[in-house]
Amino acid sequence: MWDYPRPPALEPERRRVRIELGGVTIVDSTAALRVLETSHPPTIYVPAGDVRAGVLSPGRGRSLCEWKGQATYLDVGAGGRHEERAAWTYRAPVKRYAALRDHVCFYPSRMGACWLGDERVAAQEGDFYGGWITPDVRGPFKGGPGTRGW
Repeated sequence: MWDYPRPPALEPERRRVRIELGGVTIVDSTAALRVLETSHPPTIYVPAGDVRAGVLSPGRGRSLCEWKGQATYLDVGAGGRHEERAAWTYRAPVKRYAALRDHVCFYPSRMGACWLGDERVAAQEGDFYGGWITPDVRGPFKGGPGTRGW
């Protein structure tokens, strides 16, 4: 992932994406996109239509990505669990990343479990980046203590 590009690349995710929260499958998608950015594990964006109805609600705040534009945060709730700011979306991404419109990215650290294909995902360290780590992705990764300024 240190050879991932800047600006980030956007490409189809070929593996099936599944996400659980509170023991409930909230995402099952074969149409996800992934963003590849230097020093980060991939982030996975699923079409909003592949997210179980009723699990997303508006969250607090926004952030600005220098590449993709303004992100809006979402709360996620299912199976008796409620996770604040556990996902985000780009409602009006910049032109280069227009394909991200109507897609949602989830923080694996705030979900019960996330899978790419049959591999369970490990979460990127920290509370800002939402990378999905699988055995084929090698670090070190930005996000842990002392790495924000890399």
